[in-house]
Amino acid sequence: MNLLEKDNALSLARLRDVLIRLEDTIIFALIERAQFALNACTYQPGVYEYNDGYKGSFLGYFLHEMEKVHSRVRRYTSPDEYPFTSPLPAPILPTLDFPPTLHPNHINVNSDIMDRYLQDIVPKICAPGDDLNYGSSATRDVECLQALSKRIHYGKFIAESKFQDPAQQQTYIQLIRAKDRDGIMELLTNRTVEAALLRRLRRKAMIYGHDITEKGDIILEDEGSTPTQQKIPADVVVDLYERFVIPLTKEVEVEYLLKRLDGWQDPSATTSS
Repeated sequence: MNLLEKDNALSLARLRDVLIRLEDTIIFALIERAQFALNACTYQPGVYEYNDGYKGSFLGYFLHEMEKVHSRVRRYTSPDEYPFTSPLPAPILPTLDFPPTLHPNHINVNSDIMDRYLQDIVPKICAPGDDLNYGSSATRDVECLQALSKRIHYGKFIAESKFQDPAQQQTYIQLIRAKDRDGIMELLTNRTVEAALLRRLRRKAMIYGHDITEKGDIILEDEGSTPTQQKIPADVVVDLYERFVIPLTKEVEVEYLLKRLDGWQDPSATTSS
C-alpha cells in the first residue's frame, strides 16, 4: 500500500486487500524455503567467525547485513516496515514525508516472530538434515521473516481504523481507560472474517503447493495426489495463521490501542466543553 497517499489509507476494505496479497507472499516464501533442508547450523550461534566480531548465528549475521542495506535506502522509515536487527545506518536517500496515519508508538514484535519461526515453522516445512545450501536457505528465511513481520505489524493500521470508527470509538476509549485487554480483544475480533481467512488460506495453499499440468490442470489431494507431492502442506499454512499470525496480529492491535490515548485529545470532549 502506498502510504504516501493518506486517502483511504485506513479503509478496512483496503487494509484487507493488503493482507490478502500478503497471504500470497507468505505462502510462496514458505514454499521457496521448503525446497531446502533444515540446515540447523545456520541458526546456531558461534558456528562461524566474522571479521566484525559478531557472535550470533549465520542467519542473524545475514539478516543484519541485509537490513543495513535496506536501511540505507530508507526502508525502515516507512510506517509499515520494522527491522529485526540494530543498530542500522541512516538512509542515504532523502526522507519521505509520510502523512500521519498511526499514533506514535514503539511496538515491534519481531523477536517473537523470529522465535516462533525458528522453533515452530521451519522444522515443519523443511526436510531434516543439511544440504549445504546455507546462503540460499538464509535468503529464503529473510523473505519469510520480512513478510510475516509486515503482515503482523499491519495490526496497527487495523487497530487505528477500528478506533476511528465513530460507531465504536467511545467504546474503545472506555475499554482503553479501564485497561481492559480482554474487552479490547473481544471488540476488535471478527470471527466471521477469521474463519473466511482460514478457508481461503487452505485453498490457496493447496493450489500453490501443487504443480500445474501441461493442460493447465491442478491435481489436488482429493484428485489423487499424495502428501509427498505437495510443496508445502496446507495444514501447516493454516496452523501458522491460526496459532501464530492471527493471535500475534491481535496482540499488536491490543498493545497499540492501549497506548492510543497517550497525548491524545478526544475531539468530542473538546466540542462538548
